[in-house]
Amino acid sequence: MTISDYPWEPPLAGSEVEHLLGALDRLRTTFRWKADDLDAAGLKARVGMSSLTLGGLLKHLAAAEDYMFTTKLTGDPVGAPWDAFGWDGTENWDFTFDTADDTAEQLYALWDGAVERSRTRLHAALATGGIDQLVHLSSPDGRHLSLRRLICDLIEEYGRHTGHADLLREAVDGLVGEDPPARWRPKSGRA
Repeated sequence: MTISDYPWEPPLAGSEVEHLLGALDRLRTTFRWKADDLDAAGLKARVGMSSLTLGGLLKHLAAAEDYMFTTKLTGDPVGAPWDAFGWDGTENWDFTFDTADDTAEQLYALWDGAVERSRTRLHAALATGGIDQLVHLSSPDGRHLSLRRLICDLIEEYGRHTGHADLLREAVDGLVGEDPPARWRPKSGRA
């Protein structure tokens, strides 16, 4: 197998930015693999008493992507498509998005689009100010976070929810594994 068989793998020896973006993309890919190729019933499946679903995680992580690299990065409103869902761009949105009326294709497209927008915004920010630049988001005492911190926060968010997705997917159809198979590409959506 070659590196082209696993394009989501972080570099073996790269810069800090390459490693951070590589870690983020590996988690994004693993999450997308765990959520891929399911119908509405599969995306709504739950485990035990938890209200988590793969469809809910797709929507939640799509919102996290847009929120992280819009509002937190620049202070701009999160905007479309989130304003159509009634989200005002505040932090009070964790897992409150309803997915009951969303089709599988809508959820995949929502996540795929958010990741595409995030990559574009993040690469533009890195090109203009680097990883050490301060972003719009600040702590209560007025100190601004760095772009590095935002990237690390999104890696943490994906780490947490990729673990959830692992359990949810296994319960749906038994799919297990740490990483997608070589040359994997999504079957659903446009990723």
